[in-house]
Amino acid sequence: MTAVVMEPAPAAQGGTAPERGSLRTSVALEGTAGIAEARRAADAFLARARTEHGVLVSQRAWDLTRLVVSELVTNAYKYAPGPALMDLHLHDGTVEVAVWDSGPALPIARAADAGRVGQHGLEIVMAVAQGFEARREPVGKRIIVRLSLEDEPHDFIPARRLG
Repeated sequence: MTAVVMEPAPAAQGGTAPERGSLRTSVALEGTAGIAEARRAADAFLARARTEHGVLVSQRAWDLTRLVVSELVTNAYKYAPGPALMDLHLHDGTVEVAVWDSGPALPIARAADAGRVGQHGLEIVMAVAQGFEARREPVGKRIIVRLSLEDEPHDFIPARRLG
C-alpha cells in the first residue's frame, strides 16, 4: 500500500508566503515494488515542480534524483524491516530527498574499492549530493540528501517533453 500526499510547503517563519517553487510530498512505501513507485513519485514531483511552479529542473538533476531515490529506498528495504517513508521537498534551488526506515543502524560509507562487486550505492549518493545527513529518529533513522536542481543552461529540458 502506498499513500502519496503532495502539498505546497508550509509558509516560512514570520508568516510569509512560501518561496516560489516550494513544494513537498510524502510517500509511504511497502514491499520491494515500492522502489519503482518511489521513482514514479519522484518523477511526478519534479514534473509538478516544473509545470505548476515554473521551476527549472535540469536533466542531470532529474536523473540524479531518480538515482538517489532508488538507492535510498533500496537500502531501506535491504537493511530495515517494515515500511519506509520518502519525503521530497523543493526549496532554495534544491530537491531534498529524505527516506525514513525502522532500522536503527546508521549507514556507513565504505572505502572506495574498484574490485568490490556491489555495495557502492552510498558512495555514489554521497558523491553526487550537495548535502548528506543520516540521523537517528525516536524509531529508526532518516537519511537526507540534497541535490541542486540546476546545471548549465544547455542541460534543461523543455516542459513539453516531460509533461
